[in-house]
Amino acid sequence: MSAKKTTQRQGFKTNEFIVYPAHGVGQIVAIEEQEVAGNRLELFVINFAKDKMTLRVPTAKVTSVGMRKLAEMPMVKKALETLKGRARIKRTMWSRRAQEYEAKINSGDIVAIAEVVRDLYRSETQPEQSYSERQLYEAALDRLSREVAAVQRLTETEAVKEIEEALAKGPRRGPKPEAEEEVVVEEEAA
Repeated sequence: MSAKKTTQRQGFKTNEFIVYPAHGVGQIVAIEEQEVAGNRLELFVINFAKDKMTLRVPTAKVTSVGMRKLAEMPMVKKALETLKGRARIKRTMWSRRAQEYEAKINSGDIVAIAEVVRDLYRSETQPEQSYSERQLYEAALDRLSREVAAVQRLTETEAVKEIEEALAKGPRRGPKPEAEEEVVVEEEAA
């Protein structure tokens, strides 16, 4: 029975920080058993301190909900490099783009979230964002900064500062030949 429990937990331990796609970075505070409808279930108790929320996830459902360990340092570096790239905004209706951004944010993929931050970022010299653009940008920035902070052991404020510095290094105007090719490939895949 002990071996079965270990495989169900898939290497997750108490006090470990994890990423839950729909809510971002949380901490496993306990692994407990509960009886639900006559069945015994082993549950991860995950605390999301910033949201003042506790979530209970059955250990058997970890894979299907997309829960994962924090990104490794090379993946965080890749996400930060993504921020320096050229924004790729498709010429589709805002509602469609907003759905795609929302899906990327809730995917839990740190690089996809970084793409949303990059695409919706506005410097002081650029026009003001709409309310919905700003909401999506802030949601993506929050998810990204929480994971960067947890991985690099920084405060969230320091992580936001690092993200904004990476964004400031990105190009502002003028097409880049290799960026145009990437846009074509991206549109074909969609």
